[in-house]
Amino acid sequence: MDVPVTEARAQFADLVNRVAYTGEPVKLTRRGRVMAALVSPEDLELLETVRSQRADLQVGGTVPPGQPSRPGERPQQQPQPPMRIAAEYRPPGFRP
Repeated sequence: MDVPVTEARAQFADLVNRVAYTGEPVKLTRRGRVMAALVSPEDLELLETVRSQRADLQVGGTVPPGQPSRPGERPQQQPQPPMRIAAEYRPPGFRP
């Protein structure tokens, strides 16, 4: 549900009750852009958990190397050392 900030001011108690009882978030808009939202305590807890895990990932993380840090990402490939020549063909009579 989208509600302009000016209307939300007049209906604040009703909007809070709606979120508390239905769990449906209310987006507060200004000139058609979402400026803030009213969310249930469960949604807030989930949001805080996600944010803290994202911060952990940015700091050094708990994700094992090569694993994607976000769902849907492809695993990162480990850098391979450069290939080296194991043998070299030298025609008969070759002298360095």
